[in-house]
Amino acid sequence: MAVPKKRTGHSAQGKRRSNWKATKPTTTKCPNCGAVALAHTVCTACGQYKGKVVSRKAEGFVEATEVKETKKAPKKSTKKAAKVEETKVEEVVEEVKAEEVVEVTEEVAPVEEKTEETSAE
Repeated sequence: MAVPKKRTGHSAQGKRRSNWKATKPTTTKCPNCGAVALAHTVCTACGQYKGKVVSRKAEGFVEATEVKETKKAPKKSTKKAAKVEETKVEEVVEEVKAEEVVEVTEEVAPVEEKTEETSAE
């Protein structure tokens, strides 16, 4: 970090700050009511801007009742829910495989019985 070697004198400081000047904000007259208002802002007296009713102070102000529905990004909890769903799917797949194994063993057992009958003859 830069650190000055010596203090700045009063005259040098004053010369540097000589260009620090405050400016007055630009004002205009409201075309509707004639009150003085800041440029590019809503009139504080009547509530209009560029000939349109914008503020609640204006007589013809109507609030927008339509609310736009926006899709929000999914929260972190949905990621957890997705992981839970994946584990459930894996469990279901394992159960289905177990049922297939049971069915296959049932099919194998009758085949063995038939072979015993043929050997007994």
